Amino acid sequence: TRVCYCPAANAFLELHTKSQGHPLTSISHPAVPGTWQAQGNRQCLPIDSILHPGPARWKEVFPVANGDRQSPIDIQTEETKYDPALPPINPNYDPTSAKVILNNGHSTSVEFDDTENKSVLRGGPLNGSYRLRQIHFHWGASDDIGSEHAVDGKKYAAELHVVHWNSDKYSTFVEAARQRDGLAVMAVFLKIGECNSQLKKITDRLDAIRAKGKQALFTNFDPSCLLPHSLDYWTYLGSLTVPPLLESVIWIILREPISVSSEQLAKFRSLLCTAEGEAACCMLRNYRPPQPLKGREVRRN
Repeated sequence: TRVCYCPAANAFLELHTKSQGHPLTSISHPAVPGTWQAQGNRQCLPIDSILHPGPARWKEVFPVANGDRQSPIDIQTEETKYDPALPPINPNYDPTSAKVILNNGHSTSVEFDDTENKSVLRGGPLNGSYRLRQIHFHWGASDDIGSEHAVDGKKYAAELHVVHWNSDKYSTFVEAARQRDGLAVMAVFLKIGECNSQLKKITDRLDAIRAKGKQALFTNFDPSCLLPHSLDYWTYLGSLTVPPLLESVIWIILREPISVSSEQLAKFRSLLCTAEGEAACCMLRNYRPPQPLKGREVRRN
């Protein structure tokens, strides 16, 4: 049996699944039939549809899929609560901590050196420093849908996740990912508009990592260049959006989207979920549908 995971979750998913008795020897990111899709030469097929269950069946392997703080959610703006005690968020990133850009077969991610507090997120709903681990993207088969979170039922074209872990309380990402306050993910919506010159730094490198398993050096990059002008946010307690779906994420959803051109978004869809030498199959979409709120409070600053 092979179960897939979020790129930032490689080590802790392996440990988690082994501890649960699942004999994993090869782990990759979830391909979700009906949600995660790939485009072959002649037809649209779910990625690894025989090997991987879709989101509706994740609960069979990960019962927490039906948990009380699953993500993403549909944010109903009229039901969010203004909290005057919420301070601004304060991202402070060192461009030298960026190391590589890679294609893991389900998305593209930029990985950062997280051996020390060179790049951290503070403020907002967080207590202490959360160390930057990586950024990755979610998108859809068309320009009108691709984000994981929704706002009043509306989906955006894509969504950027900036993943951090609580380095004040925990010694490793693996340890932090098992704790209820272990991770902080800042989400940024992407809407169709003008070409984003900052995002171009990433999309210009995608041809070099088109096949699954490819990676390339990617240094001197500050992910704050991808943040909108306003850092106003919604926040709630949630989970990873892919197996093992651990309920360890403090979500910070920026309210102002950034732009992405249709041409830039098409470059993400041109990435392959197959390795060199295999029949080419492009990643079309890689998002999980919104999950029930189950009484959780969504606050805004």
